[in-house]
Amino acid sequence: MPLPLILASSSPFRRGLMENAGLRFEAVAAEIDERAIEAPLEQQGATPDQVALVLAEAKALDVSRRFPGAVVLGSDQTMSLGGRVYHKPKDRREAAENLLSLAGRTHQLNSAIVLACDSEIMVREVAHARLTMRAFTAEFVEAYLDRVGETIFRSVGGYQLEGEGIQLFSAIDGDYFTIVGLPMLPLLEHLRNLGVIDA
Repeated sequence: MPLPLILASSSPFRRGLMENAGLRFEAVAAEIDERAIEAPLEQQGATPDQVALVLAEAKALDVSRRFPGAVVLGSDQTMSLGGRVYHKPKDRREAAENLLSLAGRTHQLNSAIVLACDSEIMVREVAHARLTMRAFTAEFVEAYLDRVGETIFRSVGGYQLEGEGIQLFSAIDGDYFTIVGLPMLPLLEHLRNLGVIDA
């Protein structure tokens, strides 16, 4: 009998991706302080990949301790441009500044997955997507923010590709799942290898 699967997240996007793929799982939010974990990593010069992996691992281990015998999936995503790591905007002004700093440039989404069982890490992986924003004006950004409203605070880049955010881009190199924050193809492969789902 396959081991039970738990998603260590309250994200409706990640839950939806897993449900659509036909996975049977429970969703249990990890009880960690992401910013408290992230801040020292950034001070130590951790790469965006390392930050995403450490956060995904913290989520997986936190829930794994509470649910022995289950395979727990932790995931996290960072967004980077060169050495700069972006965070969810605190307010509209920061969202506008972030978008203008990305205009005409290619940034990267770094989506980490970690699978743990009985507080032991079984899988660590990071998938990447590269997204190029078109050049746009500050006036366009203000009009865009007026239209999309509070959704800008839900994602690190202040955009949702499945909505009006697609208008910001000129090119995308990477799969949809990695962009949304859960690289499904490598995840499914790992779950098959671990016997959690049928091969």
